Amino acid sequence: MIKKQSALQEKDGVSKPETTSAFSAEKIKQNRAKQNSVPEFVSKILEGNITFLSKAITLVESTNANHQKKANEILKQCLPYANKSIRIGITGVPGVGKSTFIEAFGKHLTNQGKKVAVLAVDPSSSVNKGSILGDKTRMEQLVTDKNAFIRPSPSGTSLGGVAQKTRESIILCEAAGFDTIIIETVGVGQSETVVHSMVDFFLLLKLAGAGDELQGIKRGIIEMADAIVINKADGDNEQNAKIAKVEFNRALHLYPIKESNWQPIVLTASALKNIGIEKIDKMITDYISLTKENEYFTKKRNHQNKYWLLSTINQQLKDNFYNNPLIKSALLKEILALENGKTTPFNAAKRLLDL
Repeated sequence: MIKKQSALQEKDGVSKPETTSAFSAEKIKQNRAKQNSVPEFVSKILEGNITFLSKAITLVESTNANHQKKANEILKQCLPYANKSIRIGITGVPGVGKSTFIEAFGKHLTNQGKKVAVLAVDPSSSVNKGSILGDKTRMEQLVTDKNAFIRPSPSGTSLGGVAQKTRESIILCEAAGFDTIIIETVGVGQSETVVHSMVDFFLLLKLAGAGDELQGIKRGIIEMADAIVINKADGDNEQNAKIAKVEFNRALHLYPIKESNWQPIVLTASALKNIGIEKIDKMITDYISLTKENEYFTKKRNHQNKYWLLSTINQQLKDNFYNNPLIKSALLKEILALENGKTTPFNAAKRLLDL
């Protein structure tokens, strides 16, 4: 009777759990095997297809050799359609309100019919290498905007927490028709320096009354900033923001004139209450107009391309060194000798490099 029931179930399309599991696994394999071609990727990206743009960025970020090869070909074919956007870098200490500001600023731009791509580098844990990728959660309004694209990327171990492949992601977003690219840094260490090397305008967000006014003035980041925006300038904090604005304005006048002939501006804003966003947009527009007129805009981009060429060569040399089987073996021996006090770090390094 049981055998008969089982046979009837199979006849009616009700399979055993094992069969279902095997079928699902086979389907996953088939889906993986069905890979899109490079021309298909390029065609869909140029059409502004977000799904294919996301897939292409995933290929760019992958460490798989085949993925990298495919990504490089996609980038090569997308390059003629890139370099037509305004790239804006936004940084500030954790808690300054970067995500809230980016959402308010992004919505302001999309309301004007502009297409905005946000490349947010999410901090990765140094312990478990995990990353929560929370920017899509924080930017609730922008994430549903048809003219916006938000791509959080784990920072991994790259310099200062900036995803190594962000530069290539910019090219893909530009080819997909995004005219404004916003890059958010994790706001720690050297990430500002790296982001500064890939954007046209660098915006520093500060908090008033947080006790970091003098620290901020001392840091080299002020020299890089094209503008300082004191965020959360509302309610009881409005007066503090005005005082901080005066202090930062005084500090900025101590620095030499920038090569761009642009005098950095200090503004106050409240991203939460959407105050001051329009002024910031106008300021960035004025900066772009000035630098394009005096040709600094093109000069800076050429300098950035040179920087990324040398940076890529250095990274490739480093990868080749550590992936060399001979080095891997010798490195373990040198570390052991170092721990036993039989060599110095400098002599060990010289022997490894001589290999």
